[in-house]
Amino acid sequence: MNKNPITKTAVEFFAGIGLMRAGLEKAGWRIEMANDIDPTKQKFYQNHFVGSEGHFILDDIHQLSVSQIPDCSLATASFPCTDLSLAGRRAGLQGTQSSAFWGFIDILASMGDRKPPLVLLENVIGFLTSHNGRDFKEALLALNGLGYSVDAFIIDASYFVPQSRVRLFIIGKQTKIKGVPNRFKMNVKLYSPETTARPSKLRDFIYHNPEIDWDIRHDLPELPTRKKNLVDIVEKVPKSSSQWYSQERVD
Repeated sequence: MNKNPITKTAVEFFAGIGLMRAGLEKAGWRIEMANDIDPTKQKFYQNHFVGSEGHFILDDIHQLSVSQIPDCSLATASFPCTDLSLAGRRAGLQGTQSSAFWGFIDILASMGDRKPPLVLLENVIGFLTSHNGRDFKEALLALNGLGYSVDAFIIDASYFVPQSRVRLFIIGKQTKIKGVPNRFKMNVKLYSPETTARPSKLRDFIYHNPEIDWDIRHDLPELPTRKKNLVDIVEKVPKSSSQWYSQERVD
């Protein structure tokens, strides 16, 4: 096990164009490696994060070698949401794209004692209800099997910016504590009070799945009140401006 979880070094899988990295860097994290399968996203990523060419690996996660993964304190995975989304066919973690989650699990397993002490997963809210919650439970148990106890919360971007984008986050922390006693189920309302980041549907899942190794943060803060609306930040461009498309171009 990594003995130094305070170094704030991270590797990101399913890196996309680097949105996870953008947030992590603001919090003081340093990205040691990024991986994605899409060359277009790689181009965006490398154009934005100068110097990332040396540690961006363009490949299918199932094809990665454990020797390519550096030691780190955190591994992130914003794995494909297509099969978990309401807009998709709801094939779940066995679907063609969302099954890439298991590639992430395989990578962690193959790292052995080098596994990072922390993992962070992010996906659509449909992950919570996919196959009546069975996919979510299976994913959490897979993390438990690798020695991670878990917590989960839900954040809508509308608390910060004038756009609703609801995402489910899972935090895994390596721990030797195994199993959650039944008293946790009886006292879940005390241990996991409802907040804007842990609404009732997520608390209900926690309550009904005491066999999962949970590591619930009991003092989860409330999400902030958004201070600006779209009208406050969108530039007011006169109709006569050349920035607008001409009618010919519109047609």
